[in-house]
Amino acid sequence: MMTSRSYVSIVISAFNEEGNIRVLYEQIIEQISKVPLEHFEIIWVNDGSSDQTLRECRKLVEIDKRCKIVNLTRNRGHEIAMTAGMDYASGDCVLFMDADLQHPAKYIPKMIAHWQKGADVVLTKRVANREESRLSKILGLLYYKVLNFLSDVPIPSQSPDFRLIDRKYVEVLKKMDEGERMFRGLLNWVGISRCVVVKFIAPKRLSGETKYNFRKSLSLALDGIIQFSTRPLRLATYIGLLAIGFVGIIGIYTLWEHFVKGVTENGYATTIMTIVFVSSIQLIFLGIIGEYIGRIHLEVKKRPLYFAEFIDRDE
Repeated sequence: MMTSRSYVSIVISAFNEEGNIRVLYEQIIEQISKVPLEHFEIIWVNDGSSDQTLRECRKLVEIDKRCKIVNLTRNRGHEIAMTAGMDYASGDCVLFMDADLQHPAKYIPKMIAHWQKGADVVLTKRVANREESRLSKILGLLYYKVLNFLSDVPIPSQSPDFRLIDRKYVEVLKKMDEGERMFRGLLNWVGISRCVVVKFIAPKRLSGETKYNFRKSLSLALDGIIQFSTRPLRLATYIGLLAIGFVGIIGIYTLWEHFVKGVTENGYATTIMTIVFVSSIQLIFLGIIGEYIGRIHLEVKKRPLYFAEFIDRDE
């Protein structure tokens, strides 16, 4: 599919970001005016916000017909919000951003310029985050090491969902209807032929607070591993074999002690430790299997990914 590369859809996911909406809109308008485009649209995806985010978005729709709203009836999560915005986007490409102002609008002209020169996908790489602690940075790097070790699909570190995707990739992504999704992994699963990476520094938030606490971050990490690989199941088999070997060694050692050294005391502590060790491994991998089965259970229902109201300005 060839595109004219003159119409850009900017999809912005927002969850409780009432204090950032107007500021981000003004920044986008300022930057987009520097780009030679025939047309652009801004699609605000209200991800079931409980504050006045929807009201702020409605104000923009009233003053600018290029602004539209996809209003999700309840919070569905960042990945589904981006999917909803992509489904309603009409542009030759879709540029994804978050409404927390940590995806700086000043990089929009550069991203669009790369696309107009022939890049099909423009990714970004966060080289610094003014709100990220040293511990968070270390944990993030460790997470991507583990993720890429266990996953069959390589996922680059520090590459957020601040990206531009050409229409031909958008059409492929729209055909993927799984409920549990991770855009970064899906795009790499498709395979990218012409890609450019733009480095950026994430500034501090102007308003609100991060939506990713430890629990949500851990859940995202597990989702990323399970969605793109069956290696954890294979790893369970390998560790099970190692456990059998470990228990076998203990058994041989016990027989050697009894028949060679003449030790007749019962190895109570050794027996208990072995039982606890093997049982713990069994429980861990039952949990892993349960995660896969749970996702199968949810996917086979084939429920819609979301329910949303589309709002634009009546002429």
